[in-house]
Amino acid sequence: MKIAMFGGSFNPMHTGHIMLARMFAKALSLDKMLIIPTYIPPHKQRDCSVLPEQKLAMCRLAVKDLPFAEVSDIEIRRQGASYTYITLKELREIYPDDELFLITGADMFMTIQEWKHPEIIFELATICGVPRNNDDISHLAKQAAYLQTLGAKTRILDAGIMTVSSTEIRENVSQGKSIAGLVTPEVENYILKNGLYR
Repeated sequence: MKIAMFGGSFNPMHTGHIMLARMFAKALSLDKMLIIPTYIPPHKQRDCSVLPEQKLAMCRLAVKDLPFAEVSDIEIRRQGASYTYITLKELREIYPDDELFLITGADMFMTIQEWKHPEIIFELATICGVPRNNDDISHLAKQAAYLQTLGAKTRILDAGIMTVSSTEIRENVSQGKSIAGLVTPEVENYILKNGLYR
């Protein structure tokens, strides 16, 4: 099978993430995409205003209509900093004979060689990046060529992505502004019902 790991803070998961998931599922002919919310991203402090269980719940609501998507609590159960190389090693044990892909945004694709144990990441998965806009494409192509000299397999999706950010959503909620269209209606209802990001 072809299985992709799509990790992130997902605080909350928004329509840009969903669009990205759909595009990669189609482009890579994926059998499964694992949506993996981080417990603590290595480069950030944990946001204590939202419980890990609430992030999982929002992810499940966001992807409920994506038949290929499955939300995994593998990093939340492990707790601590969420290092990609550890998660990929665990996924390789679960899926020993399957082809693994790692989906990243443009920023992550450009810095992945600086992550903890990038050589393990390169060995275990094809690194997939997506540009935010047309200007990004040439930068990502150069980075892909560089990563290949380090032993990585890469794939760039030539498509612009809807510019939605989780930060914008949290700020809108805190200011009493609408988040309609930025998240699915189910996620919007969950945020409002549980008083998140107030």
